[in-house]
Amino acid sequence: MSADLNQKYGLNPAHSEVVSACQLVKPGLALDMGCSTGRNALYLAQQGFTVTAVDINPSAIQQLQSVVDQEGLDTLTPRLYDIAEAGLDTDYDFIACTVTLMFIDAAKVEAVLADMQQHTCVGGYNLIVCAMDTLDYPCPMNFPFTFGEGQLSAAYKGWDLVKYNEDVGTMHNGARLRFATMLARKAA
Repeated sequence: MSADLNQKYGLNPAHSEVVSACQLVKPGLALDMGCSTGRNALYLAQQGFTVTAVDINPSAIQQLQSVVDQEGLDTLTPRLYDIAEAGLDTDYDFIACTVTLMFIDAAKVEAVLADMQQHTCVGGYNLIVCAMDTLDYPCPMNFPFTFGEGQLSAAYKGWDLVKYNEDVGTMHNGARLRFATMLARKAA
């Protein structure tokens, strides 16, 4: 397997928070929610995870499947799935959901978070990075959903917040906005 599949296939590098989480999270069953063309899923597979990568976009899933086929990756399964359905059917050690929640219907986010939590193994992790809209830093983009201050951490009461911040960051398109960033571990 190539040292960096993302580079080989012209994809953006894995999200910095996914790379950072891999310093702590031991390889196991992983879910990449809203995988697009697979930048995080490919990285996780290269780190030793068995990855299910889901997205609502059929052409993104086809593109990722093509990479999987060309590389003979038996530890990465791309699947067409609408995360807004909140209907996961497997338990995972690590669920990554980076810059994805802000693209789904706000009315569905609570169910999606509950579904992620329910399908995380005890001792497993959820990684979430999502846009925020706050009085002091209004979101410059019109996403269907954004977190308010403290909303993400409140949704994970009872979990160990390994990392949590609500800092201003830059999207891949250069837009500056505030993000809720969390790596949380499911307590026993």
